[in-house]
Amino acid sequence: MKRNLTLIVTGALIFGAGFVVRSIGEVEAQSAPAVQTAQVPAPTALDPVRAGLENERNTESIVQRFESGVVFVNTTRQTRNLFREDFSGLPFALPEGTGSPQVQRGSGSGFFIDASGLVLTNHHVIEGADRITVKLQGDDRDYSATVVGSAADYDLALLKVEGLGKAVQPLKLANSDSIRVGQKAIAMGAPFGLDFSVTEGIVSAIGREIPVGNKNIPQKVIQTDAAINPGNSGGPLLNSAGEVIGINSQILSPSGALTGEGQFAGVGFAIPSNVAAELLPRLKAGEKIETPTLGIRFSSLEAYNPEVLKELGLPEQGMLVVDVTPGSPADKAGLRGGQGSRRFQDGTLRTGGDVILSVDGQRLTDSAQLPETLLGKRYGDTLRLGILRDGREQTVTVRLERFEAAQ
Repeated sequence: MKRNLTLIVTGALIFGAGFVVRSIGEVEAQSAPAVQTAQVPAPTALDPVRAGLENERNTESIVQRFESGVVFVNTTRQTRNLFREDFSGLPFALPEGTGSPQVQRGSGSGFFIDASGLVLTNHHVIEGADRITVKLQGDDRDYSATVVGSAADYDLALLKVEGLGKAVQPLKLANSDSIRVGQKAIAMGAPFGLDFSVTEGIVSAIGREIPVGNKNIPQKVIQTDAAINPGNSGGPLLNSAGEVIGINSQILSPSGALTGEGQFAGVGFAIPSNVAAELLPRLKAGEKIETPTLGIRFSSLEAYNPEVLKELGLPEQGMLVVDVTPGSPADKAGLRGGQGSRRFQDGTLRTGGDVILSVDGQRLTDSAQLPETLLGKRYGDTLRLGILRDGREQTVTVRLERFEAAQ
């Protein structure tokens, strides 16, 4: 399609040029009276300072003032070959180095949030790392860093850079609730390991819900068309005042879906700065922030044919409890999983379990509400579930506690 478009445009230009030339020839042949033309003054040299667009000057100013607050994060982790058993009795040789440690390397971005050397980044950048180092702009040294606190379900982590011995440039977190679609967005980071790169775009959407963190819980993020690529993760997304409105985290990449290698396609996502600001006190305190788990497996009734649900006496909205993990908070609260199953044209439905209709008094209208509610809870909190059991509605209170699921 692109080639056709190019050919059409080029053809139009050639045709236009031929038409103009031919017309001029016809005019000359008819000896048309000369037209007096005004003299065009010679162009004056442009002043590069005055010629620069205001937007360009703003971007340049932000980069000069705040880029030194961005860091390049490198990680290493030790892994082992899958062949760890003793194969000495086998009649063939295994590859050299079988069972020996192997080093995996990763990289990402981050930024200083205060003058003490605390760096905010994505959890997935440092997850499982045995060693973390950071590089600063204009400094070839590798500085060791340690994890202070983490929030895997929010994809955030806080690092402490050791042995700085010099002042650093902290970046200020903006109020992400006040951003507007269309406003400027500047992404800083290290795409593909190209440290200290800058791209610019706009805020494309706010409140976009995508799966975030280790549990893929739907959360609201900022969408931007500023180029974000692998390695940008953890870097800041800035506004025109140089304040951080988001932490670059993910991209939507059709090529990644096909090849497994994500590439920028004009759709990037950043975790809103207000999410980070709310979690920072807990991260600074060294907390490993975890989202409580109910201990159930459920199926959304929205996915089933209304006629099937009617036949089974089930509502069209709600979460049908399929299984309850023994010893879990749901188990201790008395929630029931399915006892039988029914096969239909659309598939098999586990039947006989409780149907969760509401959470903390809020009627469930989609499958994301339950995990989203759990995201805002802590261990020790309670959860009120409105359920349908044996045709009757009732309320069950669940105390959210840690538990070890059987292997």
